[in-house]
Amino acid sequence: MDLAVFLNALTGFFVIIDPIGAALIFHSLIPEGEKHHRRMMAVKSILISIFLLIVFGNYGEPLLDQLGININSLRIAGGLLLFYTAFNMITEAVEYEDTTHKKDISVFPMTIPLLAGPGALTLSILLFSKASETSANLSVIAAILSILLLTFILMLTSKYLKMIIGRTGDEILRRFLGVLLAALSIQFIYDGIRQMAG
Repeated sequence: MDLAVFLNALTGFFVIIDPIGAALIFHSLIPEGEKHHRRMMAVKSILISIFLLIVFGNYGEPLLDQLGININSLRIAGGLLLFYTAFNMITEAVEYEDTTHKKDISVFPMTIPLLAGPGALTLSILLFSKASETSANLSVIAAILSILLLTFILMLTSKYLKMIIGRTGDEILRRFLGVLLAALSIQFIYDGIRQMAG
């Protein structure tokens, strides 16, 4: 396994997926007493997200080739999209509304747009497209699995997480991660322009 690729991918996915923020939103979407439903929704959300990020990450570039879209165009477009996501993370207020209704939240909003939204899918394609060797590919997959496993654990313990970190802590973390994501997005744009020019 390539440690540098793993750490790069791990940082990128941690920033975009924001496991703590996702767990707090998950907590607010499912009634307190529904332990079985909570576990089911957590498992479904994570499994669907793993499938989307790995499959779309690996086969997204060939699909783009079929459509005649250059990977560097995706780097620039993805960078702009990630920058927009980062800008929203820094400037927007997050709404938490506790619910009393039991519903399936695994696909929307948990998988899309929270865990495997446009930003995470774009990052997945970009990381897999740069991973030319098997070890680099495995490193990206390991990073995806690590972040989603962490998210899964935080979802199941979100009741305690909410008591520990609270909304203020999440607001601070969210904005800090937004700044990191903005820097990562500019790097993608820079790489795309440099590759096109070169």
